[in-house]
Amino acid sequence: MLRLAGIFTLIPHIWTLLRESKSMKTSRRYFLKGTVATAAIASTVPCVSAQPNSAPIYQATGLRIGEVTPTTAIVWTRLTKNTARNNDGVVFKKRGKSEEALNTPVESIEGACPGQPGKVRLVYWPAEEKQNAITTSWMNVNEEGDYIHQFPLEGLNPQTTYHLRSETLIEGQPPHGALIGKFRTAPEADVVAPVKFCVMTCQGYPDRDHPDGHPIYPSMQDKDPDFISLTGDLIYYDNDAPSAMTSDLARLHWQRMFSLPRLVEALRNTSTYWLKDDHDTLDDDSWPGQTYGEFTFEEGQKIYRQQAPLGSQSYRTFRWGKDLQIWLTDGRDFRTPNKMKDGPEKTIWGAEQKAWFKRTVAASDASWKVLISPTPIVGPDRKNKNDNHSNATYSHEGNEIRQWLQANVPDNFFVVCGDRHWQYYSIHPETGVKEFSVGAASNSHAGGTPGRDPKYHRFHKVQGGFLNVRVDGNKDRSWIVFQLCDVDGEVAFEQTFEADR
Repeated sequence: MLRLAGIFTLIPHIWTLLRESKSMKTSRRYFLKGTVATAAIASTVPCVSAQPNSAPIYQATGLRIGEVTPTTAIVWTRLTKNTARNNDGVVFKKRGKSEEALNTPVESIEGACPGQPGKVRLVYWPAEEKQNAITTSWMNVNEEGDYIHQFPLEGLNPQTTYHLRSETLIEGQPPHGALIGKFRTAPEADVVAPVKFCVMTCQGYPDRDHPDGHPIYPSMQDKDPDFISLTGDLIYYDNDAPSAMTSDLARLHWQRMFSLPRLVEALRNTSTYWLKDDHDTLDDDSWPGQTYGEFTFEEGQKIYRQQAPLGSQSYRTFRWGKDLQIWLTDGRDFRTPNKMKDGPEKTIWGAEQKAWFKRTVAASDASWKVLISPTPIVGPDRKNKNDNHSNATYSHEGNEIRQWLQANVPDNFFVVCGDRHWQYYSIHPETGVKEFSVGAASNSHAGGTPGRDPKYHRFHKVQGGFLNVRVDGNKDRSWIVFQLCDVDGEVAFEQTFEADR
């Protein structure tokens, strides 16, 4: 039975379900989905603890599990000062330079989750094999690292569900409770196995359409994905008040977004692959060397690497069985200035990343090859934009990439892009390169399209949502299914491709 104190912890979560925002659907189905997701988090308060007395958990920003392969993963942990986010703090509504924000203690701002020094460790085990649990050493966390530690796990079993417990410790304090999570490892490259994954992008904090977080998170969980790819613009330093004019305010943006209950619930139960874009590095259409107030592009790069469970390289590729390989590219670290004259020297990817991409794609024998890109390769985009490969100002490199794909992987390669706030399925009229835009993370954040272009679009809709992808096959054939879903997980468009082995 829940202790009385445990019951009281549920009250704020239940109350938030009753405060539907204006843009929310209020159907019985939607309400039940939200109730299940929120109750799942609330129910962990008395049960995930390592202690029989349900000790409080000091991990308000949750767990993040990234870079999963058949045998490895990275688990992100953070020790927080309080057991929950500051839901009653100061709210800023006006973005831009704000002396008030600069002079307000970050801890007192709504959504803040300050950290504290101490120790963290992991206990993890394959499902049904808790007797084989592995316990890491205690690791110190401190202010310099934002009280974060990322645990690299090795020697895992392929195609296996793992459970884990993140434990924290403060010397001289009563024992803390533990936060639990789980994830699945990838099948090995020669194994025919079904794979399911979701892709999302562009989540504004004031545009989340529900006080507990964006509706796409419980909707994605309903699809039971093997992984979720978060493709950038996960926070908006420049567009969401208070603007991140300092490193402390930048970290606040991460704290308040990723302490939202729906995000905590999804990310502690699903592995992830993370990409960054302009708004979660510095500001709109940014490139190396720029500043935003006191905040620099280089500080943005450093904070992103702290906040996302990443390996050593910002561009990378992962194999999920015989049928699927994904590529994740970086569009910020290596780019030349957007205002530079177009030509062979102007680049988004940089020469090294571009050579890596071509080499690894050409070498892959996967049935289906999917590039997950922070920004479009095909588009079309608005004519006044000049920040991605579908824009005229990057036409030299855009043409180079599209023409190379046409010549080398014409049938089994797909681009999945973030950044655009509308959903589409496009085919480039000259090269035939196929691209799915996943759309913004909420309905209130959707918009901005130049309109449907019949030369490109096979599907076009202004709505929030995400992309759901299923890969499967048998001994003779393989198939991949792309589903553009609305925020509630309903399929708005579906396209299937099949191929003989």
